Amino acid sequence: MLDLPDLSAMVDYKPKTPLRVYTSDGVLIGEFGQERREFVAIKDIPLIQKQALLAIEDSRFYEHGGVDFKGVARAVIADLTGGLKQGASTITMQVARDFYLTKEKLLSRKITEVMLAYKMERTLTKDQILELYMNQVYLGQRAYGFSSAARIYFGKALKDVTIAQAAMLAGLPQAPSTVNPVANPTRAKARQMLVLKRMHYLKYITDAQLKAAQTEDLRVRMDGQSYNNKAQYVAEMVRQSMVAQFKDDTYTRGINVTTTLISAEQDAAYDALRRNVLAYDQRHGFRGPEGFVELPKNSAEQPKAIEVALQPHPASDKLVAAVVLSVTPQSVRAALANGDTIDIGADGVRWAAAGLSPKAAAPLKIKPGSILRVVQDGKGRWSISQLPNVGSAFVALNNQTGAYRALVGGFDFNASQFNHATQAWRQPGSSIKPFIYSAALEKGYSPATQVNDAPLTLTSAETGGQPWSPQNDDDVYDGPITLRRALAVSKNVPAVRLLRAITPQYAHDFLPRFGFDGAKHPVNYTLSLGTGSVTPLQMAGAYSVFANGGFSVAPYLIQKVTDARGAVLFEAKPVAVAQETDRVLDARNAFVTTSMLHEVTVSGTAAASQKLGRPDLAGKTGTSSDAFDGWFAGFSGNCTAVAWMGYDEPQSLGSREFGSTLALPIWMDYMAVALKGKPPYAMPQPAGVSQVQGDWELDEFQGSAGVRSIDLDLLDRLKGLLGVH
Repeated sequence: MLDLPDLSAMVDYKPKTPLRVYTSDGVLIGEFGQERREFVAIKDIPLIQKQALLAIEDSRFYEHGGVDFKGVARAVIADLTGGLKQGASTITMQVARDFYLTKEKLLSRKITEVMLAYKMERTLTKDQILELYMNQVYLGQRAYGFSSAARIYFGKALKDVTIAQAAMLAGLPQAPSTVNPVANPTRAKARQMLVLKRMHYLKYITDAQLKAAQTEDLRVRMDGQSYNNKAQYVAEMVRQSMVAQFKDDTYTRGINVTTTLISAEQDAAYDALRRNVLAYDQRHGFRGPEGFVELPKNSAEQPKAIEVALQPHPASDKLVAAVVLSVTPQSVRAALANGDTIDIGADGVRWAAAGLSPKAAAPLKIKPGSILRVVQDGKGRWSISQLPNVGSAFVALNNQTGAYRALVGGFDFNASQFNHATQAWRQPGSSIKPFIYSAALEKGYSPATQVNDAPLTLTSAETGGQPWSPQNDDDVYDGPITLRRALAVSKNVPAVRLLRAITPQYAHDFLPRFGFDGAKHPVNYTLSLGTGSVTPLQMAGAYSVFANGGFSVAPYLIQKVTDARGAVLFEAKPVAVAQETDRVLDARNAFVTTSMLHEVTVSGTAAASQKLGRPDLAGKTGTSSDAFDGWFAGFSGNCTAVAWMGYDEPQSLGSREFGSTLALPIWMDYMAVALKGKPPYAMPQPAGVSQVQGDWELDEFQGSAGVRSIDLDLLDRLKGLLGVH
């Protein structure tokens, strides 16, 4: 008597379903687990997909009792005469084998499979068995079940597949690893044609449907990727959070995480960062080939050598690696990993022309065997490019709730998993200045306060060390200047004079209310020039205090967590900042500082932002010492965003590079999408602040209580009043 296994695993089916991460609007951005699987109830599987499967695997499924006797007889005879050369297993038998048995070609195993199939048919309904099969079967590319396969191969939900796509998927169970449209498109197509003919023979589809399906362009996703890969840094942040909570169950429990990201804004952030990082890299010239392979003299051996050589150089979005086959001073012929040969003409090689010169230095020289990055434009033309080696980050928050709207931690997640947005501690440069100016407002200064923009030397007594002479970046000094103008054009010396007036200790003690770590900032005069350390995320939270009228925000990423059955495990309950207990800055201070940051975007270092055609932009550029870092932090309405660029091993970004050339363009490209269709936002004027002689001032500091000038003698003040510098 056969000892058949208990069927509880089938009755209470719990597939190993991976962790999936989504944007707030339902776009899949991450998937983690050895088995890419998503359970779909039989009632939700489209009829055409069920018909396609039954046509090729088991057309009598709803008629037999679990075993097709003619098919089994053929299989047993083949086994007795030299091994199973025919399958003949029904869907019920395949489910029995997949759940409980091995695939050894033994008679005893076949008999057990038959008996187990009978037991299944007595215990489960036909629909339950088919549901198990269509969710459990392996279909290649780590896809288990038809729903997962539809997303991986076609990038769509199972309910949306066409007849042609359904036939392709139905043909996969026979040989999923080798006959799938990614691994072997030719054999997969042949198998699809067979399925379609069977569907037509069984009258599941008409003559017209058959003809249309046979000629349909399937648009297979050749990367085998089931999700949008423009948010990989965010997906990894979620994965780490889930592993901390659910441990190994994270990858099998079917956890679904909905983030706060807005998919259109995330895509815009990703595209903006990559486009502008590439633009920076192009400005600074060709660095030479990425590698070199000695090409075999036998041309027949070259394709394999090229394939092996390019394996360590995976594609970075549209930047793909190629091996040079031949060169002239005006052209390059190269081979891609897929075996295609491309020709790069004069326009495409011009940027890297120095590498084609006969006198090119060895590290720069392009020759047969050189490994290059190439990119194709919308018209099919190829050109030489290269992978940037500069670090970058972008993060955007809802400044009312703290919800992440977008985050990009670097140029290419696969090249470096280091998340610059959350982990890179960098000098903020002049982007710290608004917080010094905000501290000064608390001391009675106003945007109209005049400060002497003239060369300054701080004594040893003041610095506690060597004398120090701060410099303006452009080495231009304007004499008496208002604080509003000094901040707009990012003057260094006036910022130092202002800090001296309010004291470094006071300013340092003021920073933590914005979320800065006081231990990472000096208590000296260089504080005003941004010699401390911040992260881009920290900067986004800090600028949000100005944007929302003075409230601290706690950035959060995860909106909701559910299990495989849809049960809610966690759900955030965001509340827009409004409680006075959350206030860290006087509303009047936030309003006046914002007006100064608006000036930066109108007539200052970020005036280029006016190309967006909006009156409600505010922010500040930042360039650290020797241009090691380029920043722009700014906001409009309920969106605060920060862009940063710099090398991981700090070095100059270039003598002509600033926050306005490096980071501001990223911010602008993102904001063009984030603000599209949204009306301009005007921050409401709080009580207790008034216009005095054309600028804002806190009411209690009007008249003699307000500070009118810094480091100006009587003659300087008269010159300032007359507008003479």
